[in-house]
Amino acid sequence: MTKEKLYHKIMAIIDQRIERAQLAIASAKESRDSETKSSVGDKYETGRTLMQQEVEKNRVQLHQAERLKTELGNINLRKKHSYVEFGSLVNCKQNTYFISAALGQIEVDGRTCFCISLVSPIGQALRHKKVGDTVNFRGKSITILTIE
Repeated sequence: MTKEKLYHKIMAIIDQRIERAQLAIASAKESRDSETKSSVGDKYETGRTLMQQEVEKNRVQLHQAERLKTELGNINLRKKHSYVEFGSLVNCKQNTYFISAALGQIEVDGRTCFCISLVSPIGQALRHKKVGDTVNFRGKSITILTIE
């Protein structure tokens, strides 16, 4: 697994999130705007209110995905890391971590990588560590083998 392949897979996942949010917004707007006024006015207003809430919820998700894409766009894939920081691919005895965004477990080329942020508990434990360092995390020793 290369950092470049992992990065491109992450960006594809984020692009899918953006697309889903945009489609959900469009669908909710269409439903809201096509809601016909029934003889019971409250039912009409309740339906429109629910659709507007759906639009707003999806706008928040869209904004979060776009912000994440912008943030990840700042990763320099060519940078050689001497310690764990944002953009590092950290290979440990037990797991591989990509210090980027809290996206969870991703598989590339049949290998699993955990995409985590620096503010996560494991990210905090690994932050500023170097090759050969060992950290204790939740009762387990994690030794850093390489940092890309």
